[in-house]
Parts: sequence; structure tokens; C-alpha cells
Amino acid sequence: MRASGDREEPAADGPAGRPAPASRRVVLKGAAVTAGLAAAGIAPTRPAYAEDNPPDRPESVTARMGGTSVTLSLVDGALRWSARRNGRTVIDTSALGLRLGDGTVLGADVRVVRQRYGTHRTTWTPVYGRNATVTDHYQEQRWDLVDRASGIRFGVQIRAYRTGVALRYLLLDEGTITVADELTTFVFPDGTTVYSARDENAYEPVAPGSIPVTGTSTTDNGPLTDLPLTAALTGGLIACVCESSRVDYPRLMLGSVPGEPNTLSAFLMEHTARGTGPVETTSTVTTPFATPWRAVVIGATHAELVDNAELVLNLAPPNALPDTSWIKPGKVFRCELSTAAGLAGVDFAVARGLEYIEYDAGWYGPEFTTPDATTPIAAIDLPSVISYATSKGIGVFLYVNRLALTDADSLFGLYKSWGVRGIKLGFINDGTQSMTNQIIDWAKTAAKYRLLIDMHDDVRPFGYERTHPNWISLEGVRGNEQFPTATHNVTLPFARNIGGPMDYTICYGQSRDKTTNAHQMAMAAVYYQPLNFLFWYDKPSKYDNPANWPGLPWFNAVPVTWDESRTLAGEIGEYIAVARRSGPTWYLGAMTNESSRTLSLPLSFLGSGAYTATVYADGTPGSSPFRTPVVVGTRTVTAADTLDVAMAPAGGQAVVLTPS
Repeated sequence: MRASGDREEPAADGPAGRPAPASRRVVLKGAAVTAGLAAAGIAPTRPAYAEDNPPDRPESVTARMGGTSVTLSLVDGALRWSARRNGRTVIDTSALGLRLGDGTVLGADVRVVRQRYGTHRTTWTPVYGRNATVTDHYQEQRWDLVDRASGIRFGVQIRAYRTGVALRYLLLDEGTITVADELTTFVFPDGTTVYSARDENAYEPVAPGSIPVTGTSTTDNGPLTDLPLTAALTGGLIACVCESSRVDYPRLMLGSVPGEPNTLSAFLMEHTARGTGPVETTSTVTTPFATPWRAVVIGATHAELVDNAELVLNLAPPNALPDTSWIKPGKVFRCELSTAAGLAGVDFAVARGLEYIEYDAGWYGPEFTTPDATTPIAAIDLPSVISYATSKGIGVFLYVNRLALTDADSLFGLYKSWGVRGIKLGFINDGTQSMTNQIIDWAKTAAKYRLLIDMHDDVRPFGYERTHPNWISLEGVRGNEQFPTATHNVTLPFARNIGGPMDYTICYGQSRDKTTNAHQMAMAAVYYQPLNFLFWYDKPSKYDNPANWPGLPWFNAVPVTWDESRTLAGEIGEYIAVARRSGPTWYLGAMTNESSRTLSLPLSFLGSGAYTATVYADGTPGSSPFRTPVVVGTRTVTAADTLDVAMAPAGGQAVVLTPS
């Protein structure tokens, strides 16, 4: 298991070269502001070169990194921003600002009082992830500002990474401020298609100005879409809008703007996702305060976008847990609700190389009418199952509906005393400021008792699996248990999965699948899911004769956390091919939509020498995708070879590449 930590590397000078030493007045004033920002968790750029009351009154500043740039500008005193990749527009000139509870608008008429800029580079090691190490390398610009009408001090921070751009607001005065709305807009170039999805709906490709109207009288209503929101630009450029480091703040949605067909506007949720709990039309924060980052992950190609997803993690606070040795990613099997099923599930987990079993909804009674999750139903002798699982090296997860979370500290402590290893929380519908804080508190409380946590239903990622790595997965997607289309499945790697881990419940061998079994197998490599529920809806007895299920050895072997990941090919809604390495072995997954296709994939990512490729491919297409058999073959390959990956309609391929 990888340990978490940061390793600092030297930082480069600012974009204008090495400036003259700052005056004593600048240093002293900056020290006071920095102390307040540090208390709010707002670390300054190192080195942070700064000027008070810049004499040239800059009308714009730009941060650049590896062909990506983000610009902060003033247009008639109002804040604007834009972003480019390799000279091409990703975000055209767009608005910035906050509306406060008393109607004050920050950003409409401002004065720049301080400019900071610098370059930062760090490498850090996640507890688990897509790669064994992550590079956090960016150039930053920051303006400290004064609103001319109210005198309120605030700031805007922009960062350019090779992988995308990010921005956030800083509220600098000490005290409290009530935020009513965020006025950030995202103006896309002509011809952009965005992939809109709300709650657990499927993605719809639409123009930015045509987001479908959704919601009810008890939820946020309008042409609104959840994040992550992917935008396919003309010429192959692609971007995904995400948020990171959301603390004490409502969740961000984006909405179409009447009369502005290329524009999406920020919307801070006032209701929870399904309308449970109080309505919060404003959010009061203690200042100094940093809003969440608004990140735009950018790919010059669709495949590159998938590999750039770690931008979201780089913007999140570092790991807050002093000891992560107990955090074990793994594969999970859901058991039926009986003692015998639990014991059989443990044996199945051992035989199939899984790390966990889980009792889902109903283990303590009907989840919506039983608010007490401390007593198993009579059919489950839970102590016996946990004891048996522990003796076999298998951990146990328990499902808990949010209605039973009235005293999470007591409940999680009880589960720890039972020997439980993780909790799957159900119907966690975030959205409001108070729900954001509740979710983070649940993750912290679970960490206190060394419990992993998987949050289900309408909760969206914001990078906190870095900060609290025991928060190992979440749903926030139209799940595979709903048997979605192959098109939906090959949209997710470029959309929802960019934001963070995704609990997607692989349904291998299910007659209700709209995809082939090889397509379901490939999900284990294509998707990033460090807690991977396998064989959803199944019983162990289904696989009593392994010869009937040629895909089983793939699931036995495939890991859930990786040393290296490479996206080899892809186009949103069409196809995807990803190779991931664990130790010396590579695992390659490829999936297509309802169209059959063959991908020619160079194997140049392999090391030297020969490899044995074990290929799990679609056979002759059956009368339905589910009836297309899996055909297994082997061949010897090297880094000089190209692998032709043939896929049936709604099909896929899974390949293990082992050094010979």
C-alpha cells in the first residue's frame, strides 16, 4: 500500500523574471493577510511575488503552463476571464463575480490593489489512484481587489496547469460574509456540444444554450446540469468543468443563459438534490475564505482528457490523515441478506480474489421505516459472518441509509467494535452548504474509527478522496445496475469519471445487460473505481462451473489501484481504450458504443522484452449483445507491436499483458 506524502521540488521564477525585493511595507502588510489566509486554508503560491497598488494598473494577467493559459482581465472595471489551449479558445471572455446576501455584487467595478504571481511544482504520492505519483505543477496569478462601491476586499486566483485551468474567489476581510450567488460564466466557442446530466439521468449531448429544464417544486428548477460537465469543441479539443476543494459552500451546477447560446452560468444549489432537508438560499461563511476551485480539465484530444483528470486532486487539500496504512482499496461482492449467504460470500471472495463482502439495504430492516441501524434482522448472524470473514482476510461493508445517521459518531464507533471495515451510505443527496459540511463530517468521523466510506446516490465529487482518502468512492451517476446503453458507458470516462472515483457495480453475465460480457469486463480497466463492486445481482452458485464463465480469471487478477495509466484512444460517446499498469503487468480495457469497430493500438507503452497477451474478446455477435460469447486467446507481443482490438456492437475487449 502506498503511503501518502508530498515532496517539494524547486519552483521557477515568475513570468516577468525575478523582481526587485519587496519593500518593508509590502512585506509587513502581506504578512498580516497571509496569516489570515493560512488560517482559512488558503496557502499562498511559493514563491509569491507581489506588488502593492501596481503602478501600471494591469488590465489583464495571464498564467501559462505547457500550452495552456488562463487570463484574468478588467473590462470597464469588471472582472473577466478566458482560457486557451495551444492558441485555441477553450473558454471565451466570460464573467466573474459574487452576489452577496445584501445585493452587493463583487466584480462589477473593482480596483486592483495587489498582484501576486509565481510558479509552483510538487510531486506527491496518493494512497491509491490512477498513478503512483502525481505532479502538481502550475503557474499562478492572483489579484487582490477592492470593490469600489462597498469597499469590500476580495481576490481572484487563477492557475494554469498543462492539464487545464482553475480559478477561485478569496474573501479577504475578517468576519463573516453571506454569499447569495456566484456569477461565474463559461462562454464556449461556436459549435460546442456539452454533455448534460442531472441526478441519475443519462447524458444528453446538446448545445450550451439548450440544457433541458429539470427539477420539481421541491428542488432547484431550470435548465440546469450537474458537474462534471464535458464540452466537446470543434477540431477535437475537449474540456470538462469540475469543482474541487468544496468546503462550507453549496454544490455548483451550471445553467443555460437565455439569449446567450454559447454560455453556461454558475448556479449554487439551494435545495438538496432530491429536495430533502431545509432550503438554503444563501451561505454565510467565516472570512478570510476561499470558495471552491472551478476547474476546467482540458485535452487536446479526447484520450488526453481522461489522462488529465488528476487536476481535480491537485486542487484539493493534501491528505489530512496521519496514518493511512489501514486504507485498502479493493473489489467487493454484495451478499444476499442471510447468514448462509454471507458465509458463502466470504468463500466466494477468497476464491475470486476479492477483498470485501457487503450487506446492502435491508440488513437491519426496511431502510425507510427503520431508523435504527444497530440490530441485524433475524436472518443474519452478523458476528459470525464478520468473525468468519476476518479469519479469511476478508473485510465487511455495511449499508446505512442516511435516515439512520442521526448519531454517526456512536454508530461508526459501534461498527468499529464489531470489526466492520467500511460503510456504504445511501441516499446522500448533497447540494446545500450544510449538506457539504455534513458529508465531510461523515468522512472525518469514519476516519476516526478507521472505516472506509462509499457515498451513494446524488453526491458529486470534489477532490476530497485526496484529503480524506478513507472516502474511497461515491456514486453520483446513472449506475450500471440500471442497465444503461453502451453509449452511456463510453461517455462516462470523459465526463463523470473525470471528477473522481465512480462506484459503477459491474454486471458481468447479466441477461439484462445491453452490452456484451467483454464490454462489462473492460470496465474494470477503463473506469477508475478504487472500490469496485463486481458480480452485481449475482449469487456465488452462479459460477460453480467456471468453465461456463471464461471472464472469471480477468476479474480474479485485475487490480483497482494503479502505478501508471495511459488512455490509448477514445472519443466521447463512441469508444475508449485504457491501459493501466500494476507492478510489471498491464491491464487493457476497450469498449465501444452500439457500433462494432476495430482499434489499432500501438503497444509502445510496454517495457523491453516480450509479453504474453491474454485476450478476452467478443466472439461472433449473438442475437443480443449479452449473448455474444467471450473468446479467450493468447499471443506474444512486444513494445514494437500494434494490437488490433476488434469489438462487436456494444462490445469490448479485456487484455492482460504479462512479462514473459
